Amino acid sequence: MTVLFYLAAAIAVVSTVAVLVQTHIVHALLYLIVSLLAAAVIFYALGAPLAAMLEAIVYAGAIMVLFLFVIMMLNLGGNTREQERAWLAARGWLPPALLAAVLLGQLLYVLQGAEGTASTQQVDALMVGTRLFGPYVLAVELASILLLAGLVSAYHLARQSQVRESRQSQVREPDQPQVREPEAQQAAPAKREG
Repeated sequence: MTVLFYLAAAIAVVSTVAVLVQTHIVHALLYLIVSLLAAAVIFYALGAPLAAMLEAIVYAGAIMVLFLFVIMMLNLGGNTREQERAWLAARGWLPPALLAAVLLGQLLYVLQGAEGTASTQQVDALMVGTRLFGPYVLAVELASILLLAGLVSAYHLARQSQVRESRQSQVREPDQPQVREPEAQQAAPAKREG
């Protein structure tokens, strides 16, 4: 288990550094998923299988899907099809796939029972729920509010950039002055009265 722990820790450090140095957001997201899976392996190596499963399901699964949706919302430009084709190149997904393959090999090695497992205490969902929604209920609710605020902010930013792009793409006719909608509606009753 010690070798498993240090190997997973090294993968977590390498993939986290890769998240920080990546200039492409989708590549950084792939490395972040590998980093979270490595943290799950670390939890398992330390004798916390429930924490490892929660790390893999909640963080590497659900929250990464949320991040992916936010990235998709923010990427509303016209050149998205070309970007998606570039993402399919092997240089973008091969390094995270290799790190994930090493983690998968570690998982299969441990599941075969090649090494003795650490002494674990049986933890069921009731104990986790009691702890999360007992003394830590404020922290859980603050984390959910923070995630919701991030999602709403990302939607607002994406909507603003979409409106800005549509305004810039409108072609103005030089001989006709442009009148905003509220002014046009105010001018219509004045013509009827006169």
